[in-house]
Amino acid sequence: MKKSTLINAELSGLVASLGHTDEITICDAGLPIPRQVQRIDLALTYGIPSFLDTVTTILSECQVEGVVLAKEFAKVSPAHHDALILELRKEGDKSGRTIDITYVPHEVFKVRTQSSKAVIRTGECTPYANIIFQSGVVF
Repeated sequence: MKKSTLINAELSGLVASLGHTDEITICDAGLPIPRQVQRIDLALTYGIPSFLDTVTTILSECQVEGVVLAKEFAKVSPAHHDALILELRKEGDKSGRTIDITYVPHEVFKVRTQSSKAVIRTGECTPYANIIFQSGVVF
């Protein structure tokens, strides 16, 4: 059995397969997922698993150099947005690398998910609680 934080086999395999600049999306329960993109559906019920728990778990094993967020997230869901930014800063401090944050309109975000290697659906029901991770390198 794995000793690290991430024990979901499908997610662990996804993280292991990422190359530099590959993208994965972590989304709330409502984001439309493109048909051509691998769908990893973790949602059990409303709020489980949460968006932030899923983000922090994947961050624990994935080198991220940048993220993409919907502009609307900060305005509509400020508490969740601020908690996410705090986690990204903590991860950046821990790794010694700044994580670049890019904001785009939600409609642009949805189109961008079509380029993701996978979309991970959570049980989160907070508006605009979605993020695209851009994979970095550990060296």
